[in-house]
Amino acid sequence: MKILIIEDEPKTADVLKDIILQVQPKTEIISIIDSIQKSVEFLSVISNSPDLIFMDIQLADGLSFEIFSRVKVKCPVIFCTAYDQYALQAFKTNGIEYILKPIKEDDVKGAFVKFENLKLSIKPESEILDVLRNVLSNKKDFKTTILVRHKESYIPIVISSIALFYLDTEIVYAYTFNNQKYAVFKSINDIENDIDPSLFYRINRQMLINRTSITEIQPYFNRKVIIKTHLKINEQLIVSRLKVTDFMNWMEKP
Repeated sequence: MKILIIEDEPKTADVLKDIILQVQPKTEIISIIDSIQKSVEFLSVISNSPDLIFMDIQLADGLSFEIFSRVKVKCPVIFCTAYDQYALQAFKTNGIEYILKPIKEDDVKGAFVKFENLKLSIKPESEILDVLRNVLSNKKDFKTTILVRHKESYIPIVISSIALFYLDTEIVYAYTFNNQKYAVFKSINDIENDIDPSLFYRINRQMLINRTSITEIQPYFNRKVIIKTHLKINEQLIVSRLKVTDFMNWMEKP
């Protein structure tokens, strides 16, 4: 069986490769690709056709769903991601399984079992629907409060009262709607994983913004956009170019 890995984090790709070969020693990893453009070029060559793809969703040049609009993907796809908000979109493509990072050996084993069952199944559509139901029924419970530093103590702040999380000189700060600023001793990645993605969006590497704080979106140079709020902050809220389309779609979601 020929397997293609689409993953832009080298360490994660190596871990996934090792797990796959441990679980299925007779498989062949035909390539590891780290971008949408390279994936489209690879899959456009008929001789490169894999039997199964392990695909990350958030790649350096955008969401991997764009691949399906640019080239015909003929094989099943197992999505591997740190976020669970893309489950519905994943199963609208060739998705047969949805693995949340960090990737574990048992999850990969289960994905291969699903793959083999689908090949033997008379009604594969029902299997896909079962997977979708399982993903949605196991929806993550997001934190509603977070501890922040205040003088010599920690105090709880309601997540919905925070307008913006901002990384500055290796410290993450929470800006509230009443323009209070608190230090949060967590990484921006950990915070992003803990809070509701329907409420907060990672507009760039340094910032997570609450949708209710946004009053206006303006064009910016190099195909970026800049966000306007009522917050009394000096930082410019710029959405990186690669995130603009996804951000605009996010803003229109209910």
